[in-house]
Amino acid sequence: METTQQIFGVQELYRPADGNAEVDIVAVHGLNGNAMMTWTARAENICWLSHPEFLPKYIRNARVLVWGYNANVSSITGATSSNRILQHAQTLVHQLEADRDLENASTRPIIFLCHSLGGIIVKRAIAYSASRKAPKLAHIQSIYTSTSAILFFGTPHHGSSKARLLGNLQKFVRLAMPSNVANFENSLVDALKEQSEILQNINDQFVPLMAEFRIYFFWEQEKTDLKYAKEYVVEEFSAAPILDNTERCGIAADHRGMCKFNNNCSQGFRTAISALRRYAREAPEVVRVRHKRAMKALQENQMYQAADVLRGIELERPSPWFVALDRTDTPHLRPGSHVLEGQ
Repeated sequence: METTQQIFGVQELYRPADGNAEVDIVAVHGLNGNAMMTWTARAENICWLSHPEFLPKYIRNARVLVWGYNANVSSITGATSSNRILQHAQTLVHQLEADRDLENASTRPIIFLCHSLGGIIVKRAIAYSASRKAPKLAHIQSIYTSTSAILFFGTPHHGSSKARLLGNLQKFVRLAMPSNVANFENSLVDALKEQSEILQNINDQFVPLMAEFRIYFFWEQEKTDLKYAKEYVVEEFSAAPILDNTERCGIAADHRGMCKFNNNCSQGFRTAISALRRYAREAPEVVRVRHKRAMKALQENQMYQAADVLRGIELERPSPWFVALDRTDTPHLRPGSHVLEGQ
């Protein structure tokens, strides 16, 4: 597949030779990213997600997918999506569920790989999926139930001060380009700004669910060339918060390069693939138990709903007095009865 090709939606990069995958690894790119280029070392044209000497060599039982969406800060040519984070998250859930359903793999474990903004979208997607509790939406909740682990590469969990700088750069582009040519995804950039209400709300929704997953935070150890200066795009405290039952590690690369590996001996790759392999081994049993628990909860919910319906029917019954009046076989109301005769 051409690595410069823009992909929207779910695209499969690799599946086991025998076709029997035990886990789905799903990669979601970040701001101004590309479903392929985000994970590809450009000089060598190596996409570590699908290259036979990288991920497939170490995790042979995984199906590898990428999910693409329009996350351009500025787009000079072509249309720009007006979707916001929630809409991207909902689209991810529904497109991924459809792909897995057509594969007859709705209960297969999922491991997410997220770069930058992709991590925020995945967190929102999981919260959205978890909230779909109605029996008719069990297939949507299956994405949450099936997720066993998430690896975050440079995701701004507490916002990024550089997002403000990106916003300033947009102003320069507006000055240089006619308004009918330049299009911008302001809402996506705004969501990354430090102290963003949107970002805080997403964290609030995701934190109660974190105990269900294996979490690994990676942060950039080199500054990114932003033309005007070299800066950390996402600081360590934001990319890798210190939380119980999570793992964290730095990668010797800048924000763009931290999820591109051109050497399977590089420390960044070895750390990430070791975690991925460990999570993939654990996932089938962990997710099997979770689906069993979810099925039990669904059955209990259906029982409660059925009981509510029965109670409603009971309340709607007419009173026994009206029922008695309506019965033609009631002795004292028959023609010729003593009651009608005045007795």
